[in-house]
Amino acid sequence: MTAPLDGVKVVDLATLFAGPLAAAFLGDFGADVIKVEHPAKPDPSRGHGPARDGVGLWWKVLGRNKRTVTLNLSDPDGAALLRRLLADADVLVENFRPGTLERWGLSPAELHAVNPRLVITRISGFGQVGPYARRPGFGTLAEAMSGFAAATGEPDGPPTLPPFGLADSVSALAAAYAVMLALRARDVTGVGQVVDLAIIEPIMAMLGPQITWYDQLGYVQPRLGNRSNNNAPRNTYRCADGRWVAVSTSAQSIAERVLRLVGRPELIDEPWFATGSGRAAHADELDAAVSAWVAQRDRDEVVAAFEEAQAAVAPVYDVRDILADPQYAALGTVRTVPDEELGEVRMQNVPFRLAETPGEIRHAGRRHGQDTDAVFGALGLSAEELAALRERGVL
Repeated sequence: MTAPLDGVKVVDLATLFAGPLAAAFLGDFGADVIKVEHPAKPDPSRGHGPARDGVGLWWKVLGRNKRTVTLNLSDPDGAALLRRLLADADVLVENFRPGTLERWGLSPAELHAVNPRLVITRISGFGQVGPYARRPGFGTLAEAMSGFAAATGEPDGPPTLPPFGLADSVSALAAAYAVMLALRARDVTGVGQVVDLAIIEPIMAMLGPQITWYDQLGYVQPRLGNRSNNNAPRNTYRCADGRWVAVSTSAQSIAERVLRLVGRPELIDEPWFATGSGRAAHADELDAAVSAWVAQRDRDEVVAAFEEAQAAVAPVYDVRDILADPQYAALGTVRTVPDEELGEVRMQNVPFRLAETPGEIRHAGRRHGQDTDAVFGALGLSAEELAALRERGVL
């Protein structure tokens, strides 16, 4: 079976985390992704988070389905070799601070002179233009500046940041989508283009109509904890066994089923109960009704009762629950991947399924520079030339 991106060559120059994850998404569907790292300074994700026997585990996920080479792009010979590598490539992914590639003689204009069909994907904190363009940018800053942190957390608490790379991950999906659009446009025009993605923007696009609310009403989204200003009850509730469930009542019929289930059907007849905003204004009363009922029962009993009543509920999982859950097993959400260093490693699978051309994780992240000789040897460099470049620190 031919993968959707079979024959597409992607050169990944990016680090931490949006660019490499975007390239990984392309590799999941068959693209030949060549990960380029500095000879002496590997991608920092190799050292982020827990490691097993000195092998970084985050890299195993982020580097999946990629061949790995080393190349010093600040050396003129390294830049020249990159141009040779890109001569027949389809996509370049980079996240250097704006101006860096230009300083090395690798500007979009210079690269398009080598390969007019190249899609150049530039991911940075603040984009390629504007007063902040040359600032160092990370996902945490995007989570702060996008409005996400200001709207997240308890009403009387501080703005809250996620404990993982949320803005980077959203940007990775957006970047992969942008690459596919640019490749489709190239099918029509025959020429590539530059994708300029600022990490501060995709997460903002996911935050709903906050800008329109403010524009039209002067309304600023407050911090609500786990509640919503659109409906209630909507929260997490602690069960008798100390575990938690999440309840959502976005639909009126679901809200009515929940209140009947927890023994408070009289609240359904209140005039304010008829709208989501009316229920949200009485969230204290509704939360008290649901939490009192939930607190008397173990989590499995709560979930079973909600399911029987056709009311929306989910257990609050940690990773142990995820790995034991039959729904995730049925979907194939977690994949066991072969690995040369760890033997086997489990990780999240491709995040969606195509019926005819599904994606696949073929291998986990490879060792630093593992494919350098094979990739550059295929460009015509001899073993002696490779050894000389390695001796000089170019490879």
